[in-house]
Amino acid sequence: MLLNLSDVLTSEGRQMSAEVLLEMTCFKNGTESFEIMEKSPVAFTFTNIEPEKARVEGTVRLVFRTACDRCLTEVPTVLELSFERVVVSPEIGTEDEDADDLSFMEGYQLDAETFVYNEIMGNWPAKILCKEDCKGLCRVCGQNLNERECGCDTFVPDPRMAVIQDIFKRG
Repeated sequence: MLLNLSDVLTSEGRQMSAEVLLEMTCFKNGTESFEIMEKSPVAFTFTNIEPEKARVEGTVRLVFRTACDRCLTEVPTVLELSFERVVVSPEIGTEDEDADDLSFMEGYQLDAETFVYNEIMGNWPAKILCKEDCKGLCRVCGQNLNERECGCDTFVPDPRMAVIQDIFKRG
């Protein structure tokens, strides 16, 4: 959805608020796709801070269907985003060093979907875990070690001792 910011960008002291329902149903980060299970409307507040420049503030809450990075158990991931950005009019867009990346601006229009996508991308967790002390999967049989121990021999010998082990195997 495009939001027209021409009034806010051209009128000193002008403020505008808007709530936008996201059309996005999943988030694709380049390698994976995550379904959006719940989403709140995006609450925007636009404030003119100087000629041809406005501050964009807002919040959105999203719940994604994700898998634990260690044991692959499905776990919902909640992102509660609060953001504050500066946008500029297209006349001074490339000249202004204070302005943030404006890939979400199309002239005087702000693309809400692209804006929120950029916020998700910047705030996506580096690692998603079902619980802090997740034990993951057995490297031998694939058993989820959070549910039960599997009894597999997972002993990995010290590679520095390989020469000594070879002596015992020959003898």
